[in-house]
Amino acid sequence: MVFSIMPSVVPPPSALPRSFRPLPGFGGAHTQTLLGKLLRRTEGLALRRERWTTPDGDFLDLDFGPDPDPEAPLVLVLHGLEGHARRGYCMETYLAADEAGLAAVGMNFRACSGEPNLRARAYHSGETGDLAFVLEGLRDRFPHRTLFLVGFSLGGNVVLKYLGETGGDEPTGVRGAVAISVPYDLDAGARRLETTLMGRNLYTRYFLRSLVGKVEQKAHLLDDDGMLTRIRAARSIRDFDDALTAPLHGFGDAADYYRRSSSASFLDSVRVPTLLLHSMDDPFLPPEAVPTRAMSGNPALHPVLTDRGGHVGFVAGSLASPRFWAEESAARFLAGVARAS
Repeated sequence: MVFSIMPSVVPPPSALPRSFRPLPGFGGAHTQTLLGKLLRRTEGLALRRERWTTPDGDFLDLDFGPDPDPEAPLVLVLHGLEGHARRGYCMETYLAADEAGLAAVGMNFRACSGEPNLRARAYHSGETGDLAFVLEGLRDRFPHRTLFLVGFSLGGNVVLKYLGETGGDEPTGVRGAVAISVPYDLDAGARRLETTLMGRNLYTRYFLRSLVGKVEQKAHLLDDDGMLTRIRAARSIRDFDDALTAPLHGFGDAADYYRRSSSASFLDSVRVPTLLLHSMDDPFLPPEAVPTRAMSGNPALHPVLTDRGGHVGFVAGSLASPRFWAEESAARFLAGVARAS
């Protein structure tokens, strides 16, 4: 497919990622995924939290990182499923952004900042309304600063869906983005977790424990008495999405939610320079579900597909001095876009 509308900014070649070389001896998909969680820093960086009241009377917590230059571009970072804005990959992004001359702020999805939110409504892979609300607030406060987006996993899906929905709409204010380890096809991703040993016995159990626990905390907000029973009985992410995500957010069922929220369907409409970092051994998405044709067909997209890296892994360097390729690549790319703007 050839587009008549070209991206307004073309990143310089120096902004594109260098080759990824996994930490020697630790290149396996699950090893990279788990090492990424264990080795990334979660402390050592002072963050300033702000609580923003949403239009529906709920709240979102934002964590602001270092901001030494009031004119520096501002990067809004979105975390993954059952993460938060102080996860290691977010912290490494703030640090990499600071080193590249960028400022960063992390958006905690509803109920992800350590406190239950006030509404039954939660967050999900296709929820872009809260992102739009935060971007509007940042634009109002920092009218002269360039805005960028970085999203990890579920957060990356939200970023790409938002960019596809808004297309080249100038008022969005976003001038570039990076999406890392995105579950482009939510149905395929759910199936992957259902049908693989590690998917069922490690990743799914980890996510469900957290997801169901949050629902228990605000069970009094659910109108359907049988919903909590169905949620407690969930044995897969699909079960949970059928029991809660879909009915709570206006979808017919999990299949409808996956179809309407998968970011692969929105890639054609992205119009700002966007770096896509993805490993073909990602244990959360089968390689055949990576939308390579859509990626290569849109000149605004800059896909970098590696053979290894796991899910939000991309750990390089050494055990004594690990390097986090995805975060470093994201900061370099956005700094390059800022210079080219």
